[in-house]
Amino acid sequence: MLTARVCTAGEISEVEPADVSDVLGKADQLIWVDVVDPDEADLACVQEEFDLHPLAMEDIRERHQRAKLEHYPSHSFIVAYSGGLQEVNLFIGPSWLVTVRESDTQGEPWPIDGVLGRYGRARPEHGMVGFLLYVILDELVDGYFAATDEIEDGLERLEERIFAEELPEERSIQQELFGSRRNLMKFRRAVVPLRDVVALLMRREADWVDETTATHLQDVFDHILRAIDQLDAQRELLGNAVDAHLAVVSNRMNAVMKTMTSGGAILLGATLVAGVYGMNFEHMPELGWLLGYPFALAVMATISIWGFVYFKRKGWL
Repeated sequence: MLTARVCTAGEISEVEPADVSDVLGKADQLIWVDVVDPDEADLACVQEEFDLHPLAMEDIRERHQRAKLEHYPSHSFIVAYSGGLQEVNLFIGPSWLVTVRESDTQGEPWPIDGVLGRYGRARPEHGMVGFLLYVILDELVDGYFAATDEIEDGLERLEERIFAEELPEERSIQQELFGSRRNLMKFRRAVVPLRDVVALLMRREADWVDETTATHLQDVFDHILRAIDQLDAQRELLGNAVDAHLAVVSNRMNAVMKTMTSGGAILLGATLVAGVYGMNFEHMPELGWLLGYPFALAVMATISIWGFVYFKRKGWL
């Protein structure tokens, strides 16, 4: 789906995509074309209208590119990701900006309602392209904190399950632990490269980023650093959770082995007595004794009771 908007200092209004050529290049007007889940016709349309470089268009078709900033003769190209890991591609020109948004696995693209609201309220008179770029990046980065909070909540739930009194399903916890680690690494790979992208924009490597926009981007850069710090802390917490889970499993295994060893030791004395009297010898002193059988049972019971009391006091049972 392709949507074209004309942004001025006073308002944002939608126009037909076919009318973009008529308003393109007019003074004090910014053309913002937003494309969601584009097909080949949409990509061909924006490429022809804004003379987009074929290499950048190839990156859009391939998808899942690393967050980056590339410069071409007539425009710059940015790849970024939202907190939900939806890919957002941006083409920046002198008086226009093209966003290409891809949906996630649930079919949801990154929403731009916040961008429209903030840009409409700000109504910038100068550097409209740079300011719109700043608003988009700031909204993207702000979404990282909701994602990191969700990851942290998931880690807390995992820790509660690991240290729960009742025995959890070990396979389920292991799957969640390694699934969380995989998602965390995937999210971090999307966030960290954006730090370098924003740093390049702050140095005004793109011709359409003015001094005011560079100043605003410092706030975005600080937010990215804070998000990276949170991800690093959560990665360490996740590693600690894995170690704690292995320690809990080992402790439970040790407890089971103690119980089994104690039971075997308790039965060992009775088995020894029964084994001695079970030997097929004719000349054993107790064989002709009337109280030999009750005596043997009493000895076995005494040894077993003593062993049970001993191991119970040591906490092995």
